Amino acid sequence: MTREERLMPNGIPRWIRCYDMGEDYCWDRYTVVYTSVNGYYPYVGMGSNPFHPQGFGQHGEGPLGPIDRPKYSHLGKKIGFKSLPIDCQKLVIEDYKEIWNL
Repeated sequence: MTREERLMPNGIPRWIRCYDMGEDYCWDRYTVVYTSVNGYYPYVGMGSNPFHPQGFGQHGEGPLGPIDRPKYSHLGKKIGFKSLPIDCQKLVIEDYKEIWNL
């Protein structure tokens, strides 16, 4: 098994947590929190069309730890990766590959 297959079984990033604020929120409905790498805690907030010129996709970093710890209720409901819109999945995969040097 290759490193990429271990970190992305079946093409799905393994070390992420995904959240959905629901339909009432439009520009930053989804948040994905990545596993800490080298002491920083990255995440991305995005709407359903993060690549569109009028869409939203913004990266950030938790200053003291992951933004979903100790609780995540401010980020919405926990969801699976496949529940994200396709463009959000694409953005997360691009980020994940860069973070893990895949």
